[in-house]
Amino acid sequence: MRISKFFISTLKEAPSEAELMSHKLMLRAGYIKKLASGLYSWMPLGLRVLRKVENIVREEMNRSGGIELLMPAVQPAELWQETGRWAVFGPQMLKITDRHDNLFCFGPTHEEVITDIVRREIRSYRQLPINLYQIQTKFRDEVRPRFGVMRAREFVMKDAYSFHADYASLEDSYAVMYQTYSRIFTRLGLKFRAVAADTGAIGGSGSHEFHVLADSGEDALAYCPDSDYAANVEMAEALAPAAARDNATQPLQKVITPGQKTIEEVAAFFDIQPQKVLKAIAVMSHKGEFALLLLRGDHTLNEIKAGKLLGEFRFASEAEIHQHVGCRSGYIGPVTLSNPNATTGGIQLIVDRAAAVMSDFVCGANDDGFHYSGVNWDRDLPEPKQVADLRNVMADDPSPDGKGVLAICRGIEVGHIFQLRKKYAEALNATFLDAQGKAQIMEMGCYGIGVSRIVAAAIEQNCDERGIILPPSMAPFQVAIVPIGMGKSQVVREAAEQLYNDLQALGIEVLLDDRDERPGVMFADMELIGIPHRIVIGERSLKTGNVEYQGRCDLAAQAIALQGAAEFVKSRLCALE
Repeated sequence: MRISKFFISTLKEAPSEAELMSHKLMLRAGYIKKLASGLYSWMPLGLRVLRKVENIVREEMNRSGGIELLMPAVQPAELWQETGRWAVFGPQMLKITDRHDNLFCFGPTHEEVITDIVRREIRSYRQLPINLYQIQTKFRDEVRPRFGVMRAREFVMKDAYSFHADYASLEDSYAVMYQTYSRIFTRLGLKFRAVAADTGAIGGSGSHEFHVLADSGEDALAYCPDSDYAANVEMAEALAPAAARDNATQPLQKVITPGQKTIEEVAAFFDIQPQKVLKAIAVMSHKGEFALLLLRGDHTLNEIKAGKLLGEFRFASEAEIHQHVGCRSGYIGPVTLSNPNATTGGIQLIVDRAAAVMSDFVCGANDDGFHYSGVNWDRDLPEPKQVADLRNVMADDPSPDGKGVLAICRGIEVGHIFQLRKKYAEALNATFLDAQGKAQIMEMGCYGIGVSRIVAAAIEQNCDERGIILPPSMAPFQVAIVPIGMGKSQVVREAAEQLYNDLQALGIEVLLDDRDERPGVMFADMELIGIPHRIVIGERSLKTGNVEYQGRCDLAAQAIALQGAAEFVKSRLCALE
């Protein structure tokens, strides 16, 4: 491809709104152009990258036995009402009305549509299992679209859905998809990790997320360097401390602590570490019941784990806290609340495993401006009745598999697979006849990949101060030819044209920079847009029959013979496959 026949639009500076490096570089390199909040046009250069990702995803899905189809982006409300998700999916769903006042949505996902297709078409167990997938545009009305295509409102997704006669078949397909996803991200040249995950709003039982590892990732991942254990921090179990609780050594005292409300302030006031302070988090359950979640001061609440105990919940307001315990937040504690003679008794206390073995700790006194010190279970308040895993794991916590300690890294979620089981099949009455002619509900799996998000995630993982360094499998072109003074020098022009034709004859994707620009501008653009290999042709090097080759990550260029340049590049490309 000649730049004069293509369309490249690079920028020296990224718009001020761009925060993540991938967002800045995609705008600067002309991969995308913003249309509106969370809406981007994929420009020709970026589209080449996007299509390469799509092709690898499609090839591996086909290899795994997936069958491609394409479902409508706009979906009727009736299907969502059948599953009960029309009212509960939330404001992320863009709901629209046609001229006949019929309700539709711009599909954020396609469980309802695919299940409707299958319930109409599949009749017998002999037609199962089947795995149907599509690569299509989705829309989710994010409350705060940000980071470019990393969290856009409109995005490209591969979503696959498998249907089965029994759970064993679902497990088999789930394992196949796990391996398929691993091959996809390996072929894309990405550093990634698969982790056990929560099923979230999609529902179901088993679930794994696939994350591209990057310091800018929104998700914290817990893994054990000494084993295969890995999980999203939301799912990683925080084991109960192995050591028994220490004996009490301090008397219970009520201490004036004016203005000391946060864990850090209280710890500094008492000259202790945060792990000696008990944190009390006031919440309201979906039933309108007030409860306290008790954690060690240096630990953070895991809302997913808490939700599995309480159901839907929210944090209590200051008014609700004062109504139930008679003080402001920052001074809440379990001592008087756990006393069966207290007038405020009856409040549910859920104690984290680590908090349940604390001794001589500090906590709020349920009195504004006061804390208790020297608090001990069994002496100053009853032994906790409800102990559970409430917290996020931390680095150096014991690994749940018992094979070492945990480490924490950051990741960008680019894929998610679910064992949906019968949630949607039951709601939509998707049945089949088994070998005995009896109607049975189908088992179902769901497998998603954020195709457009992969591009941004890859750039987060592969860039430098000069621009994008995409893996060869994703780069918009494999090689760039940069002729110096092509418009003025016949010998340079002839050499560039010959090499361009030779590379194309070998099936290599080559971009010829035939612009009348200064060398510095051409070099900067080729580095910015992420082309892995560059060949510079100039009169000086041609006098010795050479051209200059430099890989995108090479520290310096090297002279290679013009006559063997095409084969040299081909050998470099093959070495990287």
